Amino acid sequence: MGRGRTLEEFRREFPDETRCAAFLFAQRWPEGFVCPGCGRRRAVALKSRPRLYECLDCGRQTSVTAGTVMHRSKLPLTTWFWAAHLMATHSNGMSARQLEDQLGVTYKTAWLLTQKLRRSMVDPDRDLLEGVVEVDQTEMPFRVGDTFFEPGNAGKILVAGAVEVIDRETGRSAIGLDRGQLGSIARSLRARQRQARSHAAHRRSCVLSRLTRRLSA
Repeated sequence: MGRGRTLEEFRREFPDETRCAAFLFAQRWPEGFVCPGCGRRRAVALKSRPRLYECLDCGRQTSVTAGTVMHRSKLPLTTWFWAAHLMATHSNGMSARQLEDQLGVTYKTAWLLTQKLRRSMVDPDRDLLEGVVEVDQTEMPFRVGDTFFEPGNAGKILVAGAVEVIDRETGRSAIGLDRGQLGSIARSLRARQRQARSHAAHRRSCVLSRLTRRLSA
């Protein structure tokens, strides 16, 4: 896996709107402009609107951000790029509050950025989880109505996550166990859970029995 860009490398590569737009152009049309309307390749960049290209054959105008989460946004491309870089490289994730502080934008803008970028990170062709799956849950702030953008006035929403324990290529877990070994461990854990529940039920029965005898005495 390649090393990610450092902050200084990222700043040098995307210092302004022009460089950001050029990067999007290269990603969208790696072999040169192709009009989505007529399929021709002749186009001119509009000086008044630097993100737009106009086809010289059919006159259709196409933005380098069309079809992306950045389309029709009033934010500079540099803000989008920095937000994407911070969210993709921060090991513990990036909250809207952190993004607000890092980019110098309002909390509402930071929240919208995080929501749109998180949705764009989801692979539409992803496979369903299979085999041994580890599941966990946590609670996150939840705001509705007029308090939606007020971080201090929030309820709680339950969020669950799941991940495959077994590597599909090697057939082994992250700790070096194969499917048979993990299955044996899982069966053992389930047996212990059943035993613990049975023991707890027996203790409750004994306690209730003693209380009943005392009350009837």
